[in-house]
Amino acid sequence: MNSSDQIAGEGSNRYFKMQSEPPPSSAPSPRSFRTQSMELERDRIFEELPKCTIVSVSRPDAGDITPMLLTYTIELEYKQFRWTLVKKASQVFLLHFTLKKRAFFEELHEKQEQVKEWIQNLGIGEHLPFIHDDDDVDDDPIHMHHDDSSSVKNRNVPSSAALPVITPALGRQHSIADRAKVAMQGYLNHFLGNLDIVNSREVCRFLEVSRLSFLAEYGPKLKEDYVNVRHLPKIQNDRSKRSCASSCFSCCKSSWQKVWAVLKPGFLALLEDPLDSKLLDIIVFDVLPSSDGNGEGRVLLAKETKERNPLHSGFQVSCGSRSIKMRLRSNNKVKDWVAAINDAGLRPPEGWCYPHRFGSFAPQRSLTEDGTRAQWFVDGEAAFAAIATSIQEAKSEIFITDWWMCPEFYLRRPFDLHASSRLDSLLEERAKQGVQIYILLYKEVTLYLKINSIYSKRMLLNVHENIRVLRYPDHISSGVYLWSHHEKIVIVDNQICYVGGLDLCFGRYDNPDHKLGDFPPSIWPGKDYYNPRESEPSSWEDTMKDELDRAKLPRMPWHDVQCALWGPPCRDLARHFVQRWNYAKRNKAPNEPAIPLLMPQQHMVLTNHAVFSEETIAEDNIHAPLLQSRSNGSEIDLGSLAASKTRNRKNKGGEKNLEQDLQMHSFVDEHLMGNNLNLSLREDGEKDREWWEMQERGNQVDSFEESGQVGPRTACHCQVLRSVGQWSAGTSQTEESIHNAYCSLIEKSEHFIYIENQFFVSGLSGDVIIKNRVLEALYKRILRAENENKCFRVIIVIPLSPGFQGGIDDGGAASVRAIMHWQYRTICRGPNSILKNLFDIIGPKAHDYISFYGLRTYGRLFDGGPLVTNQIYVHSKLMIIDDRIALIGSANINDRSLLGSRDSEIGVLIEDREMVKSKMNGNSYKAGKFTLSLRLSLWSEHLGLRQKEIDQIIDPVSNSTYKEIWMATAKTNTIIYQDVFSCVPNDLIHTRVAFRQSMAHWKDKLGHTTIDLGVAPEKLEVSSENGENGGVDPMERLKLVKGHLVSFPLEFMCKEDLRPVIMESEYYASHVFH
Repeated sequence: MNSSDQIAGEGSNRYFKMQSEPPPSSAPSPRSFRTQSMELERDRIFEELPKCTIVSVSRPDAGDITPMLLTYTIELEYKQFRWTLVKKASQVFLLHFTLKKRAFFEELHEKQEQVKEWIQNLGIGEHLPFIHDDDDVDDDPIHMHHDDSSSVKNRNVPSSAALPVITPALGRQHSIADRAKVAMQGYLNHFLGNLDIVNSREVCRFLEVSRLSFLAEYGPKLKEDYVNVRHLPKIQNDRSKRSCASSCFSCCKSSWQKVWAVLKPGFLALLEDPLDSKLLDIIVFDVLPSSDGNGEGRVLLAKETKERNPLHSGFQVSCGSRSIKMRLRSNNKVKDWVAAINDAGLRPPEGWCYPHRFGSFAPQRSLTEDGTRAQWFVDGEAAFAAIATSIQEAKSEIFITDWWMCPEFYLRRPFDLHASSRLDSLLEERAKQGVQIYILLYKEVTLYLKINSIYSKRMLLNVHENIRVLRYPDHISSGVYLWSHHEKIVIVDNQICYVGGLDLCFGRYDNPDHKLGDFPPSIWPGKDYYNPRESEPSSWEDTMKDELDRAKLPRMPWHDVQCALWGPPCRDLARHFVQRWNYAKRNKAPNEPAIPLLMPQQHMVLTNHAVFSEETIAEDNIHAPLLQSRSNGSEIDLGSLAASKTRNRKNKGGEKNLEQDLQMHSFVDEHLMGNNLNLSLREDGEKDREWWEMQERGNQVDSFEESGQVGPRTACHCQVLRSVGQWSAGTSQTEESIHNAYCSLIEKSEHFIYIENQFFVSGLSGDVIIKNRVLEALYKRILRAENENKCFRVIIVIPLSPGFQGGIDDGGAASVRAIMHWQYRTICRGPNSILKNLFDIIGPKAHDYISFYGLRTYGRLFDGGPLVTNQIYVHSKLMIIDDRIALIGSANINDRSLLGSRDSEIGVLIEDREMVKSKMNGNSYKAGKFTLSLRLSLWSEHLGLRQKEIDQIIDPVSNSTYKEIWMATAKTNTIIYQDVFSCVPNDLIHTRVAFRQSMAHWKDKLGHTTIDLGVAPEKLEVSSENGENGGVDPMERLKLVKGHLVSFPLEFMCKEDLRPVIMESEYYASHVFH
């Protein structure tokens, strides 16, 4: 050993060099080892040296001065992480000699090659590389391997530095602890001063750290150590094979095996060892039942268990539908683990094991400033452009879950100019860059649904190996046939996410113009020209082939609302996705290595630390807000808040420009803020504004009039809500926080409620069939307003007809009629309807409080083609309360979506923090920036208002808005559509016989019509004063239509029982329709 190998110090301690961690192979080539050594260098746990402080020394007995019984409390700090260890002197002694033995054998391999050959000639070479510590059977064997000499020259192990720790100088009893503390500090400083030794497996185990310890995205460091489990498949690796071969007396058939457990605030993960990053198993903490079934208090995450072998101590971790047993040799260790796990489940601010407001798994966010931001999108054009941009900017991982997904779906249009925006192309480009993509699809019952998820899965799996797809549920094994996974979520890098009503599938792309035709095709290719009322494709595999005759049939326009989130709510949504993914993986592909388990990221709030440095915030919140929060008294002009939806949008070339990328100043930021925006706020937001504009502006936005599809990105209070149960997410109890939020928000509303939803099926108190109580909450709130003699409005917008194939009178349209039955039962027919009960108490005044509407549009299928109309299918799932609160998500208002035990759903509750001046019932009012701008965008589209007319609807409850504009516009539009088209549904047709007669009349007159009588005659018949019949161009009449709002036909089919009859299959599963 040369002079550099020996360092003189106190006590003439010697240091031996120790090589890098052994690679998996027992005898790798020098080249392969160098590669692995470089990887270990790059992926080492400690990038810099940790700090260590001995804070106290204790003894089990004050009269016992045996040094080996001393216990040391050690505080360590690494970057922003701090943790505390309690170690006995015997454990330090064992660590010391473990490192010594390893260094000794590695030195033998470096300098005495002949000794290695001699040992091998004796036939014992297979056993010597493993040296077991008999004092602690949980310790790993020491590994020895061959390597070139260059890799052994970077680690120094103290030779005798531990002796003062083991035998501190004797003296007065009270001074022993002080001397032991100094001695231990000195010893730890030896190997904590060497980066290579600190990163060895032995020291990492002693310090209780692993590759997960200091990843900030998983939260603070809690507890880690080896534990024994028996539920995992046998871990096969070179170490376990050699270990088994060298232990003649070990029980190789034992089902227990040692793994490294990592406890984080949101989960308990199991790794093979501290230096391995492969996840063997994970328990994601979730809300626990309030009772263990015996009424003995809340269920705990972890509890001690009795072991048959008195030498073993065990505990059990239970969460959701899973329960894992673990074993240790020390009962004290078991108690420590149980306490640590139970504490982690309740750790604020998340406290994942306790339900939060509304019974949600997720807490309220942005109660303190944490970067929570939200932004709305109206209709698919703007939302899909934003999603495409986010996917293109993905750096690490993408999560997507949809009810229906089409790989050939274009996120930007015209499609021939944006071939790279096709979904499979976008994902392929990112996957080739190393982005990991995880997709969860609903596995449909093919007998009832034609969304062909198996085709989508095969297409996506063939794109790239970094794309992983799971379909769930397995109907036979799970016994789930009637319910679906209905969420629509896209999450990119855990930084930005999109949630709402939009699936990435055909038929969803649209904008506020809601065009009916596309001939020749430029916007909606092939089967994306979609109208499920007319025909559902029998196969989706030939996607570029038209299903509908574009010259005769209109597409069905699609109205929807989507929301983007930044900050902690994004991670809450990702946590929900991870729970569902892991549950599906365990049920569908438990032994498939290509389908990994996932770990949920934690919002970076480390206890006892100020962790939000400027760098951390910039990295954690890449989509920072454009504008800082303004005070409640800001002078903001609302007169030019919203944009009109111009029907004829032309670019300089005279063609429709349907690209319309996003503009983040849109709709509010420039016009709502007026000229009073403080210059310093502009400067503060300039960097982030430039980032977002660069990201999203492929082409310039044509005009501000087109920017009403995108709202302001605002700071807000936010909470993720969901509907899940045991079958859908593996939770231990059903969560219906969306339902709870609906009822609570309605009850606490003060001025008005605005609802858009695909369905409206709910029940009053005492209804034994319909279980959700949204209707009861509305009923009670209206009666309260009547009793208090206060102005209160409820406006509900739903589809005019269910979006399922078949005419109202068709033999195969029992599903259509069944849904209509349940909605009319909720609204106006029978003793369980809200209007019937309100009329019984307050009479016709009920319409002053609550009213129902739909959306409709018209247009020619092509130049000179037939003039047609079609409903705009309302697919949004939205509720606005008092211009301050918005609930956006995937959940419909029916039992399927709201009870939690049926369809799985996701939603987000947004409460404004940034207030602007507005009006309510004629008085000055502070409205929320997010919510007010969303309502004005929706209403301006529905009412066809121009920019200068927006101030007419600022006050949502005044008679001038509610009666003179909203109700009057709906009534006028309804009459015009009836005069021109006689379209259905309408209030004039009360029976199926009348419907047949009307259908026959128009077919005979026109020669062709749509399934809902949507084709206009060439001339309208009118009678003049002298009795002569004349003809009027229907377009002249339709020019009086403003926007898309029409009245919902409350009298349609009022004399028919629309329920399925016994001969129809729908009769035997009627509850699936509500």
